[in-house]
Amino acid sequence: MSDHVLILSTASTRAEADTIAETLVAEKLAACVHLSAVDSVYRWQGEVEHSAEIRLSIKTRADLAGPIEARIKALHSYDVPEIVVVPIAGGSADYLAWIGECIV
Repeated sequence: MSDHVLILSTASTRAEADTIAETLVAEKLAACVHLSAVDSVYRWQGEVEHSAEIRLSIKTRADLAGPIEARIKALHSYDVPEIVVVPIAGGSADYLAWIGECIV
């Protein structure tokens, strides 16, 4: 079992996603953040909404999930940003070691 996690979030614009991603990597909270365009359908304030968003897939250690959540909330424009932490059960030992080398 790995002590690494994948944190999923979204942003409303590419610029916002870039800012969050660059901040997390520069501050050594994340080893890597993949950005991709997604179409989201969700319920907000009683209505079904459709939005184009940017997905952030953040690779990090489990113990950094709290600081990353705080950083995302500080940088994000949403009232309730998506922050979902998914444990990484396994993977390439070399890749997981690289993640550990890149962050605090």
